[in-house]
Amino acid sequence: MSAVLEADRGTAAPPPVATGPLVGLGAAVTLLLLAVAGRYGYSRDELYFLRAGRELALGYVDQPPLTPLVARAMDGLFPGSLTALRTPSALASGLVVVLTGLLAREFGAGRAGQLLAAACTAVSSILLIAGHLLSTTSLDLLAWTALSWLLVRSLRDGGRIWLATGVVAGLALQNKVQPALLVGAVVLGVLVAGPRPALRSPWPWLGGLVALAVWAPNVAWQAANGWPQLELAEAIAAGSSGTSEPWYLFLPFQLVLVSPLLVPVWAAGLARLARDPALRTWRSFAVAYAVLAALFLVTGGKPYYLAGLYPVLLAAGATPVLAWVRRGAGRLRAGLLVAALALSLAIDATLGLPLIPVDRLAGTPVPDINYDAGETVGWPRFAAAVERARDELPAGERVVVLTGNYGQAGAVDRFAPRLGPAYSGHNAYGDWGPPPEDADAAVVVGLPRADLERWFGSVTAAGRIDNGVGLDNEEQGEPVWLATGRQVPWSQIWPELRRLG
Repeated sequence: MSAVLEADRGTAAPPPVATGPLVGLGAAVTLLLLAVAGRYGYSRDELYFLRAGRELALGYVDQPPLTPLVARAMDGLFPGSLTALRTPSALASGLVVVLTGLLAREFGAGRAGQLLAAACTAVSSILLIAGHLLSTTSLDLLAWTALSWLLVRSLRDGGRIWLATGVVAGLALQNKVQPALLVGAVVLGVLVAGPRPALRSPWPWLGGLVALAVWAPNVAWQAANGWPQLELAEAIAAGSSGTSEPWYLFLPFQLVLVSPLLVPVWAAGLARLARDPALRTWRSFAVAYAVLAALFLVTGGKPYYLAGLYPVLLAAGATPVLAWVRRGAGRLRAGLLVAALALSLAIDATLGLPLIPVDRLAGTPVPDINYDAGETVGWPRFAAAVERARDELPAGERVVVLTGNYGQAGAVDRFAPRLGPAYSGHNAYGDWGPPPEDADAAVVVGLPRADLERWFGSVTAAGRIDNGVGLDNEEQGEPVWLATGRQVPWSQIWPELRRLG
């Protein structure tokens, strides 16, 4: 590594692409993620996406349609394969690594700078955590990085590349709405810090029209359904999501999204984008980072909403960090940099990937640090407990499964299909109900007994959820209820069950 560091040469014009090292590093990340993809189990979001993929629509109350469509495609090609379901995320993560290196090249980094920027991204906690699961976040990281790369080139070169930027922006918006904020913040940055002539050309506006055209089906769906994602944003800001954090932790979280040891790299990149005359064409990204940080902080956004900008900052920070390495005790500083990367990988992989045996996970701090780790354990046993409860009722009786959240409903749909479809008022599951009126009994998990007693003549306990490894996740210890003798129409019950969050 130190020999490669010595070989870097920053130049005014983009230097040659370090194709082999970048592709190799990106492939290594993808292969690592695929190697552990089948460990533990589905996340609650993945179970939800599988059901949403079977209920294809132009939009859902909590998301655009792209990720459920990907889930449907992968499960259709490789039914029941967790590794196949997560392959798109693993590939997306590898591409993020490569694109980070390409961004560094646009900022003047030579082969070593490109490799350093890519390596920092490769070992980052957010990339490994998001890349392990199929999620809107894993695809969103790729979307932000690709969009940033195209915006960097568009601001420098202008012309038809704005159309490609528009296509990518439109596709990104079919996954999450946050890329619109990235584009808006960069445009605001251009107005504040330049280059303003870039916006006097018709090409950026044509690119914007292309983006709107690609995004239009989902926008039309949202409009027709009362803009439910605005209500969802309010719910998230109020802390309703499992990955929500108090507002005062938003900024501290930025120190761990990549790695605490690599903060100097992206901090140097932010400073360079803000002050270096050689990067004045892209000063808008420094403005965008500040604007989006303030916006997400004030509106209660999740800490990882800023994650998509760190590849840009790492790319810009590679050159000054390499310059620091060459000054003074070069070998010592190179060794410190390599150690920071290696230690970051060891820590972030341990916390972000399913490396610890599942039966020992409860005795580690990993579930407290990485929410998703705990939520990928116990779903087959959850579904089995629901099946046992159902078997306590007569075989010929019409019984539905009613759950408090979409993960619980998704687990039943995946692992106990004979009981399905499961019903829940949570997010899009609320649109797939209510249960049929001829179902007067229900197996219920995740709802208060007091509510059930208002709707059913009899409510009895039929067991408790136990994931078998003593892990204290959201479902552990939840009672399973048998609710019979329904006394209130489902059409009256259902509005009380529906919620966004």
